[in-house]
Amino acid sequence: MTDDAADAARPEAAAAVDRVRERADELAPALGATWTDDDPWRFLTDLTAIGSRMAGSEGERRAAGLVADVFERVGLADVRTEPFDLPVWERGSASLDVTVSGRDSQPSTRSFEALALPYSPSGSVSGELVDVGYGTPAEIDERDVEGRIAVASTTTPSGDRFVHRMEKFGYAFDAGAVGFVFVNHLDGQLPPTGSLTFGEEAEAVAVGVSKETGAWLREYAVGGGSGAVGAAKDDVARAELSVEASTTPGESRNVLGSTGPDTDERVLLLAHYDAHDIAEGALDNGCGIATVATAADILTDADLPIGVDVVAVGAEEVGLLGAEHLADRLDLDRVKGVVNVDGAGRFRDLVALAHASTAAASVAEAVSTATRQPIEVDAQPHPFSDQWPFVRRGVPALQLHSDSGDRGRGWGHTHADTRDKVDDRNVREHAMLIALLVAEFAAPERDLPRLDRDELAAAFREADFETGMRAADLWPADWD
Repeated sequence: MTDDAADAARPEAAAAVDRVRERADELAPALGATWTDDDPWRFLTDLTAIGSRMAGSEGERRAAGLVADVFERVGLADVRTEPFDLPVWERGSASLDVTVSGRDSQPSTRSFEALALPYSPSGSVSGELVDVGYGTPAEIDERDVEGRIAVASTTTPSGDRFVHRMEKFGYAFDAGAVGFVFVNHLDGQLPPTGSLTFGEEAEAVAVGVSKETGAWLREYAVGGGSGAVGAAKDDVARAELSVEASTTPGESRNVLGSTGPDTDERVLLLAHYDAHDIAEGALDNGCGIATVATAADILTDADLPIGVDVVAVGAEEVGLLGAEHLADRLDLDRVKGVVNVDGAGRFRDLVALAHASTAAASVAEAVSTATRQPIEVDAQPHPFSDQWPFVRRGVPALQLHSDSGDRGRGWGHTHADTRDKVDDRNVREHAMLIALLVAEFAAPERDLPRLDRDELAAAFREADFETGMRAADLWPADWD
């Protein structure tokens, strides 16, 4: 930003802070009631008691009913459910067996716990294990993965942007790997899950394993240890990886409601309510949808200048399919901006990801200043949450997350994503801040320019996403 532009922005930033403070004063009764409200905890309890909320499942359908009930209870208008089709992936069994030679040169086979990753096809592969470290493209290029089973960590080197599972899998497969093993970087015998693709069956079998299992696999991998203790150094371990799963046509649904006036221009407030089938999905994204419902309750008391559409989207975990359906059916010229709550409410401090929009970033900065609440603002974009179908079409967005201080998703996508990990004070406090963020998005004085396609593509290239997104088949064709 030039000095002249910075000078011009200062009065606008001060005016935004004043608006947020005035809005907070106006909403003081609703904000105060939220401080002691036990409805978010009750809703989260009911949601997590369902068990699996996997996309297209009966549990997801029941969760949509709970969300519709809470939307009506907080006073949203025109609450409705919109179904959409999707390929429903259902987990079967998975096995990972490694055969090594012992001191007497006799083969010995070990079996390890493994979880199929969503959209893994059924099938069996065998081959040597190859340790690709964090699974970054550079590391995969350094290893010979052709015809082998790649073993990659769930985390990424510190100082670099986080490399998503889909990128690691896609790049390893393109390099010739016949299978993929995703190793949790956290202790606790917790194999991770997570989709391999956006809404279609993958081309190779893949599983998640615990950190503890991963340590053994790396010992057995080419260039790792010597296989079994006392084995000859030229003995090579061989792994057999099998998955049973099915992908069939099915249905998910979005739940919609609205508040504020019936204007042509709208703001979207959304969060996904589905979760993986191996846990309760309390953190990911039970906290997020509970935060949105609580923020919606506050917003129904606001004198909003334009309408706000509140949407609980389905099938996020298997490819942002609910958000894609929503973006496809809306007139996006009428959408002023999107606030996506994926990760908020989990931990103490709010994080606002601005996805290359300086105007969206300035909204979060104004709310942080006005409320004296820390909100970390990060402008870097990524394509792995429900803002992506809108961002790539030029709609400015904020994704609201929260920071645990640790690298990666923590308990998320494991058996340990359960209600006992939740502190609902975070849900209530973040809901208050998000209500103020949405109200500032809706302010007539707030200018939110469309994202320029070429500038957006340049931002993704600068953040080193192009290689991984191409491997995951996510790079938009019109960005070339």
